[in-house]
Amino acid sequence: MKLLTLVKSMTLASSLVLSSLSFAADIGVNADANDLAISGYDTVAYFTKGAPVKGKGKYSATHKGAIFHFASAENRDLFKSNPDHYAPQYGGYCAMGVALSKKFDVDPKAWRIVDNKLYLNLNKDVQKKWATDIPGHLAESERNWNGIEAVSADVLADE
Repeated sequence: MKLLTLVKSMTLASSLVLSSLSFAADIGVNADANDLAISGYDTVAYFTKGAPVKGKGKYSATHKGAIFHFASAENRDLFKSNPDHYAPQYGGYCAMGVALSKKFDVDPKAWRIVDNKLYLNLNKDVQKKWATDIPGHLAESERNWNGIEAVSADVLADE
């Protein structure tokens, strides 16, 4: 019952956020109306600083149709050298949402690196639920991602 309540609250929160979003050219990437990923946060900083750091527009790179901002030219260059390593998993969608076959926006401050991969969540409450069984939720997400990667978040929200 608690999981159903969580899904309902995640769906409501996501539908409010998603209504203002458009998605990068590659529908599998979560980006805002300007194709900006992770609300402009530096995806490399999660690995190098161990914290979310806001990027700057003057240091940017594109990946799968989305624009990523970085705090420094060095971080931008690290990303460009291996974007699949530094880019968040599941196209930057909420890891818990993907476990539930949904695509939810994320809070860049609700993050975790697991097995050298960056995962983001809708918010810190959802992240706490996700953290109760990370291996189980990741296994479910891996099973679900191929089936939902090319499906619009709006379509999944209606299901």
